[in-house]
Amino acid sequence: MELGLTGRRALITGGSSGLGLGCARALVAEGATVVIAARSQSRLDVAAAAINGPVHTLVADVSDTEQALSVVERAQELLGGIDILIANAGGPPPGTFETTPLEAYLPALQLNLLSTVAMCKAAVPSMCERGWGRVVAITSMSVREPIPHLILSNTARAGLTGFLKTLSGEVARRGVTVNSLQPGLHLTDRLATLHPDPSAMAAGVPTGTLGSPDDFGRIAAFLCSESANFLTGTAIPVDGGALHGLQ
Repeated sequence: MELGLTGRRALITGGSSGLGLGCARALVAEGATVVIAARSQSRLDVAAAAINGPVHTLVADVSDTEQALSVVERAQELLGGIDILIANAGGPPPGTFETTPLEAYLPALQLNLLSTVAMCKAAVPSMCERGWGRVVAITSMSVREPIPHLILSNTARAGLTGFLKTLSGEVARRGVTVNSLQPGLHLTDRLATLHPDPSAMAAGVPTGTLGSPDDFGRIAAFLCSESANFLTGTAIPVDGGALHGLQ
């Protein structure tokens, strides 16, 4: 399928590894011009070398709202505009209600909620002016089914999902779609930090496997495509069938 992404300009945060890197590889393969952003230049350099095509890099910590705004502005200057924003960030520390202090919530909200709000503030208006744009946020299956011991992530990503749904309705008539992807268990560094033996987690997934970041990236690329013009305001699980609910 021709996705119609040749020449489109994309910014992907959290793009130096895992799902963000998978998205970058997929978009570059479809002909998009891509900027990946992350906190470490050395990790960005390694990631850029793993992408089969030209890619730009920007250092930014999107948990800092000012940096979240500025990375969009810098990417716009570098590319001449942004057509696609893939908003991705690492997860906050694990914990329960009992073990998580009140002061831990604000950093989690800054990382997994306010960072995307800020980037949308910076990127979406120009998309609306041009009459075409794609916003894809990477959240978590925990939005539908909260994961024990991840109370910070559960809380922040659920709030982000509400923001995205609201935004999608406001900009739909301007040619801008806004969606989120809710990953389940994928082979990423994040999973390795939460579980000592990530491969053992595959037994709990109906497919019997963990997700591939590259497969995930191709799903994100479809959401960014011309064929996905009528798909907006959605929150799509990418979890190998692990969720138990009907919605």
